[in-house]
Amino acid sequence: MNTIDQRPLVSVICPAYNEAANLERNLNRLDQYLRALNGYRFEIVIVNDGSSDNTGDIAEAFAAGRDDVRVYHHQFNFRLGQVLRTAFHGSHGAIVVVIDADLSYAPEHIGRLIEKMKTSRAKIVIASPYAKGGRTVAIPFFRRFLSRLANWFLCRMATHDFFSDKLTNITGMVRAYDGPFIRSLSLWAMDVDINPEIINKAKILRARIVEIPAVLDWTEQTGRGARPRRRVSNVRLMRSVIQSLVSGFLFRPFLFYIIPGFILFFLSLYPLFWAVRHTFKFYASLAPKGLSFGFRLSEAVGQAFQFAPHAFIVGGIVLMVAIQMISLGLLALQKKRYFAELFYLANITYRDCTKGDSDRIQLPTPLRKI
Repeated sequence: MNTIDQRPLVSVICPAYNEAANLERNLNRLDQYLRALNGYRFEIVIVNDGSSDNTGDIAEAFAAGRDDVRVYHHQFNFRLGQVLRTAFHGSHGAIVVVIDADLSYAPEHIGRLIEKMKTSRAKIVIASPYAKGGRTVAIPFFRRFLSRLANWFLCRMATHDFFSDKLTNITGMVRAYDGPFIRSLSLWAMDVDINPEIINKAKILRARIVEIPAVLDWTEQTGRGARPRRRVSNVRLMRSVIQSLVSGFLFRPFLFYIIPGFILFFLSLYPLFWAVRHTFKFYASLAPKGLSFGFRLSEAVGQAFQFAPHAFIVGGIVLMVAIQMISLGLLALQKKRYFAELFYLANITYRDCTKGDSDRIQLPTPLRKI
């Protein structure tokens, strides 16, 4: 008598781009770990993002004859954003875990991510090497510095309390998601900025997000181990930094106007102070002689301007720019609130429309070419 396996299904997503040197070994290591993890059923979703080597062939050979492994191929290198969208909508698990194909985060993080999601009832669990108890191994100092700086910046942009430190890693890809939740999100980013985008939209929906400490090991990527070295692009690193700044702007666009606006406002007070002081000085030196207040004041302003024209010009220009930037900040704040409300309503509407209709939220069959 056949019985239906009631264990929860977990989808493990492996984005892969030019990973031929290590992919077969890493997939076998991942599969071995998942088979030893009790209490869950697993499926592995591999997305070959237009690799120029034989990554796709290796992935297909690994999936051959197996119902729990699916491979999607992009004809071109669309980058991480499209990879994750393909994988999310091609997954079926109640929990979706994303892990690097190079296993710079060891497979053991998967079990810890799932357990944390189970105990915390969070929608997203992030593996963070910057959380207390986490660490990095063999990462060059400059790269580690830029990564920590970008995450420090984004974490403060992403929280309602600017000075809180609840999250430490927003750019990281290794995470566990609630399956229906991540498949219901409308995502548009094309590259690594999809990771901050997910956090931003999850926060709009008031989703619970937690972290676990993780170990990020780049021993193989930096060539310090015995295995083949993989090239790590500095251009890609700088692009990631720029995208982090843009993501921070999307989190809190009004701060990029209001903070500089107030700084300029206070800077304008210094030259304006001297302009007003010179004006009062010349006003007091003018004898009344029947002159009206307005005439004396205009005469004093004229003499003060002749004495220190830079105080009036610099102070006035800086003050006007400050007022404009503060005004733009308030408009950006209003626009962000409108976007949050619209996104929330759209997501609720989409979820209600697709509730009970699985055909709308799943891809019909594994795609061989995208």
